[in-house]
Amino acid sequence: MSIFGSHKTRMVTAADALPGRAAPLPVPAKHEVLGTPLSPPYPEGSQVAEFALGCFWGAEKDFWQVPGVISTSVGYEGGFTPNPTYEETCTGRTGHAESVRVVFDPDKVSYPELLKVFWESHDPTQSMRQGNDVGTQYRSAIFYKTPEQQAEAQESLAAYQKRLTEAGYGQISTEVVPAGEFYFAEGYHQQYLAETKNPYGYCPDHGTGVSCPVGVVKASGPAGPVQPEG
Repeated sequence: MSIFGSHKTRMVTAADALPGRAAPLPVPAKHEVLGTPLSPPYPEGSQVAEFALGCFWGAEKDFWQVPGVISTSVGYEGGFTPNPTYEETCTGRTGHAESVRVVFDPDKVSYPELLKVFWESHDPTQSMRQGNDVGTQYRSAIFYKTPEQQAEAQESLAAYQKRLTEAGYGQISTEVVPAGEFYFAEGYHQQYLAETKNPYGYCPDHGTGVSCPVGVVKASGPAGPVQPEG
Protein backbone atom coordinates (compact mmCIF):
# COMPACT_ATOMS: atom_id res chain seq x y z
CA MET A 1 0.00 0.00 0.00
CA SER A 2 1.28 3.45 -0.91
CA ILE A 3 2.39 5.68 1.93
CA PHE A 4 -0.05 8.23 0.50
CA GLY A 5 -3.00 5.83 0.66
CA SER A 6 -4.13 3.94 -2.40
CA HIS A 7 -7.67 5.26 -2.10
CA LYS A 8 -6.43 8.77 -2.92
CA THR A 9 -4.17 7.85 -5.81
CA ARG A 10 -6.30 5.20 -7.50
CA MET A 11 -8.78 6.37 -10.14
CA VAL A 12 -12.41 5.71 -9.32
CA THR A 13 -14.56 3.82 -11.82
CA ALA A 14 -17.69 5.26 -13.40
CA ALA A 15 -19.78 2.76 -11.46
CA ASP A 16 -18.33 3.88 -8.12
CA ALA A 17 -18.25 7.63 -8.80
CA LEU A 18 -20.42 10.04 -6.83
CA PRO A 19 -23.75 10.89 -8.50
CA GLY A 20 -23.29 14.66 -8.56
CA ARG A 21 -26.17 16.89 -9.64
CA ALA A 22 -27.94 18.16 -12.72
CA ALA A 23 -27.59 21.88 -11.98
CA PRO A 24 -24.21 23.53 -12.59
CA LEU A 25 -22.53 25.56 -9.86
CA PRO A 26 -23.00 29.35 -10.18
CA VAL A 27 -20.24 31.09 -12.13
CA PRO A 28 -19.24 34.78 -11.70
CA ALA A 29 -20.03 36.83 -14.79
CA LYS A 30 -16.60 38.47 -15.05
CA HIS A 31 -12.96 37.57 -14.46
CA GLU A 32 -11.78 39.22 -11.24
CA VAL A 33 -8.55 40.47 -12.85
CA LEU A 34 -9.15 40.68 -16.60
CA GLY A 35 -12.80 41.75 -16.50
CA THR A 36 -13.68 39.31 -19.29
CA PRO A 37 -16.40 36.62 -19.33
CA LEU A 38 -15.68 33.38 -17.48
CA SER A 39 -18.24 31.32 -19.38
CA PRO A 40 -19.18 31.25 -23.08
CA PRO A 41 -19.77 32.88 -25.44
CA TYR A 42 -16.15 33.97 -25.83
CA PRO A 43 -14.87 36.60 -28.29
CA GLU A 44 -14.93 35.65 -31.95
CA GLY A 45 -11.66 34.12 -33.09
CA SER A 46 -10.58 33.06 -29.61
CA GLN A 47 -9.57 29.50 -28.77
CA VAL A 48 -9.77 27.39 -25.61
CA ALA A 49 -7.07 25.31 -23.93
CA GLU A 50 -7.57 23.20 -20.80
CA PHE A 51 -4.91 21.83 -18.46
CA ALA A 52 -4.56 20.09 -15.09
CA LEU A 53 -1.35 20.70 -13.16
CA GLY A 54 -2.03 20.35 -9.46
CA CYS A 55 -3.66 22.99 -7.26
CA PHE A 56 -5.65 25.17 -9.63
CA TRP A 57 -5.23 28.43 -7.70
CA GLY A 58 -1.60 29.07 -8.64
CA ALA A 59 -1.96 27.42 -12.02
CA GLU A 60 -4.73 29.80 -13.04
CA LYS A 61 -2.66 32.82 -12.00
CA ASP A 62 0.28 31.63 -14.12
CA PHE A 63 -1.97 31.66 -17.17
CA TRP A 64 -3.92 34.89 -16.64
CA GLN A 65 -0.61 36.79 -16.59
CA VAL A 66 0.33 35.62 -20.10
CA PRO A 67 -0.10 38.31 -22.80
CA GLY A 68 -2.75 37.20 -25.26
CA VAL A 69 -4.82 35.32 -22.71
CA ILE A 70 -8.38 36.65 -22.74
CA SER A 71 -9.86 34.82 -19.77
CA THR A 72 -9.13 31.99 -17.34
CA SER A 73 -11.28 29.92 -15.01
CA VAL A 74 -10.90 26.89 -12.78
CA GLY A 75 -12.98 23.75 -12.70
CA TYR A 76 -13.11 19.99 -12.65
CA GLU A 77 -12.45 17.79 -15.68
CA GLY A 78 -11.53 14.27 -16.68
CA GLY A 79 -13.87 12.36 -14.38
CA PHE A 80 -17.42 11.07 -14.15
CA THR A 81 -19.45 13.06 -11.62
CA PRO A 82 -21.61 15.81 -13.17
CA ASN A 83 -21.26 19.26 -11.61
CA PRO A 84 -19.12 18.15 -8.65
CA THR A 85 -18.29 20.31 -5.67
CA TYR A 86 -14.76 20.95 -4.45
CA GLU A 87 -15.36 18.76 -1.41
CA GLU A 88 -16.57 15.91 -3.62
CA THR A 89 -13.62 16.21 -5.96
CA CYS A 90 -11.20 16.09 -3.03
CA THR A 91 -12.57 12.69 -1.97
CA GLY A 92 -11.17 11.18 -5.17
CA ARG A 93 -14.61 9.75 -5.92
CA THR A 94 -15.47 11.97 -8.88
CA GLY A 95 -12.47 11.10 -11.06
CA HIS A 96 -11.91 14.76 -11.92
CA ALA A 97 -8.68 16.70 -11.87
CA GLU A 98 -8.44 20.31 -10.72
CA SER A 99 -8.24 22.05 -14.09
CA VAL A 100 -7.73 25.44 -15.69
CA ARG A 101 -9.53 26.72 -18.77
CA VAL A 102 -7.55 29.26 -20.79
CA VAL A 103 -9.30 31.36 -23.42
CA PHE A 104 -6.71 32.94 -25.69
CA ASP A 105 -6.18 34.98 -28.83
CA PRO A 106 -4.13 32.78 -31.19
CA ASP A 107 -2.87 35.88 -32.99
CA LYS A 108 -1.16 36.99 -29.76
CA VAL A 109 -0.15 33.76 -28.05
CA SER A 110 0.10 30.29 -29.55
CA TYR A 111 -0.98 26.97 -28.09
CA PRO A 112 2.65 25.75 -27.93
CA GLU A 113 3.49 28.86 -25.91
CA LEU A 114 0.73 27.97 -23.44
CA LEU A 115 2.13 24.44 -23.30
CA LYS A 116 5.47 25.96 -22.30
CA VAL A 117 3.80 27.67 -19.34
CA PHE A 118 2.03 24.41 -18.48
CA TRP A 119 5.22 22.32 -18.40
CA GLU A 120 7.27 24.87 -16.49
CA SER A 121 4.61 25.53 -13.82
CA HIS A 122 4.59 22.03 -12.28
CA ASP A 123 6.43 18.72 -12.07
CA PRO A 124 4.81 16.43 -14.65
CA THR A 125 6.71 13.36 -13.40
CA GLN A 126 4.93 13.11 -10.02
CA SER A 127 1.86 11.15 -11.18
CA MET A 128 -1.10 11.51 -8.80
CA ARG A 129 0.38 14.36 -6.79
CA GLN A 130 2.17 17.69 -6.73
CA GLY A 131 4.40 17.96 -3.69
CA ASN A 132 2.34 17.39 -0.56
CA ASP A 133 -0.93 17.61 -2.52
CA VAL A 134 -1.76 13.94 -3.05
CA GLY A 135 -4.67 12.44 -4.94
CA THR A 136 -6.11 11.87 -8.39
CA GLN A 137 -7.41 15.46 -8.48
CA TYR A 138 -3.79 16.68 -8.57
CA ARG A 139 -2.70 14.66 -11.60
CA SER A 140 -1.16 16.27 -14.67
CA ALA A 141 -3.24 16.34 -17.84
CA ILE A 142 -3.62 18.11 -21.17
CA PHE A 143 -7.22 18.09 -22.40
CA TYR A 144 -6.93 18.77 -26.10
CA LYS A 145 -9.76 20.35 -28.09
CA THR A 146 -8.63 19.67 -31.65
CA PRO A 147 -6.34 17.28 -33.55
CA GLU A 148 -3.91 20.19 -33.91
CA GLN A 149 -3.77 20.66 -30.13
CA GLN A 150 -3.25 16.92 -29.70
CA ALA A 151 -0.31 16.88 -32.10
CA GLU A 152 1.28 19.97 -30.54
CA ALA A 153 0.80 18.56 -27.03
CA GLN A 154 2.46 15.28 -27.92
CA GLU A 155 5.30 17.08 -29.67
CA SER A 156 5.92 19.31 -26.66
CA LEU A 157 5.74 16.31 -24.29
CA ALA A 158 8.47 14.54 -26.24
CA ALA A 159 10.62 17.67 -26.31
CA TYR A 160 10.19 18.34 -22.59
CA GLN A 161 10.84 14.70 -21.71
CA LYS A 162 14.24 15.03 -23.36
CA ARG A 163 15.03 18.11 -21.27
CA LEU A 164 13.81 16.46 -18.05
CA THR A 165 15.81 13.29 -18.72
CA GLU A 166 18.93 15.36 -19.25
CA ALA A 167 18.24 17.05 -15.90
CA GLY A 168 17.86 13.71 -14.08
CA TYR A 169 14.06 13.51 -13.84
CA GLY A 170 11.97 10.43 -14.55
CA GLN A 171 9.18 9.79 -17.02
CA ILE A 172 6.39 12.30 -17.61
CA SER A 173 3.07 10.94 -16.36
CA THR A 174 0.93 13.65 -17.98
CA GLU A 175 -2.23 12.40 -19.67
CA VAL A 176 -2.85 13.76 -23.17
CA VAL A 177 -6.55 13.09 -23.63
CA PRO A 178 -9.57 14.55 -25.43
CA ALA A 179 -11.29 17.35 -23.53
CA GLY A 180 -14.47 16.29 -21.80
CA GLU A 181 -17.01 18.36 -19.93
CA PHE A 182 -15.41 21.23 -18.00
CA TYR A 183 -17.39 21.83 -14.80
CA PHE A 184 -16.79 25.29 -13.38
CA ALA A 185 -15.63 25.37 -9.77
CA GLU A 186 -17.30 27.40 -7.06
CA GLY A 187 -17.08 31.18 -7.32
CA TYR A 188 -14.67 31.54 -4.41
CA HIS A 189 -12.10 29.40 -6.25
CA GLN A 190 -12.20 31.56 -9.38
CA GLN A 191 -9.12 33.83 -9.51
CA TYR A 192 -8.50 32.88 -5.89
CA LEU A 193 -5.08 34.55 -5.82
CA ALA A 194 -6.25 37.88 -7.25
CA GLU A 195 -5.09 40.89 -5.26
CA THR A 196 -8.71 41.91 -4.72
CA LYS A 197 -9.65 38.52 -3.23
CA ASN A 198 -6.70 36.97 -1.39
CA PRO A 199 -3.72 39.35 -1.60
CA TYR A 200 -1.72 37.16 0.78
CA GLY A 201 -2.94 33.87 -0.67
CA TYR A 202 -0.42 31.17 -1.47
CA CYS A 203 -0.33 28.10 -3.68
CA PRO A 204 2.94 26.10 -3.83
CA ASP A 205 4.88 26.16 -7.09
CA HIS A 206 6.18 22.68 -7.90
CA GLY A 207 7.95 23.55 -11.15
CA THR A 208 11.18 21.69 -11.87
CA GLY A 209 13.11 24.74 -13.04
CA VAL A 210 13.78 22.94 -16.34
CA SER A 211 12.92 25.10 -19.34
CA CYS A 212 10.69 23.82 -22.10
CA PRO A 213 12.09 24.30 -25.63
CA VAL A 214 8.67 24.85 -27.20
CA GLY A 215 7.33 28.41 -27.50
CA VAL A 216 8.78 31.81 -26.73
CA VAL A 217 6.20 33.35 -24.41
CA LYS A 218 7.41 35.67 -21.66
CA ALA A 219 5.80 34.74 -18.36
CA SER A 220 6.73 34.34 -14.72
CA GLY A 221 7.53 30.72 -13.96
CA PRO A 222 9.36 28.66 -11.36
CA ALA A 223 12.75 29.59 -12.78
CA GLY A 224 11.94 33.28 -13.12
CA PRO A 225 10.93 35.13 -16.29
CA VAL A 226 11.01 32.97 -19.39
CA GLN A 227 12.97 34.66 -22.13
CA PRO A 228 12.75 34.02 -25.88
CA GLU A 229 15.10 31.28 -26.99
CA GLY A 230 17.52 31.54 -29.86
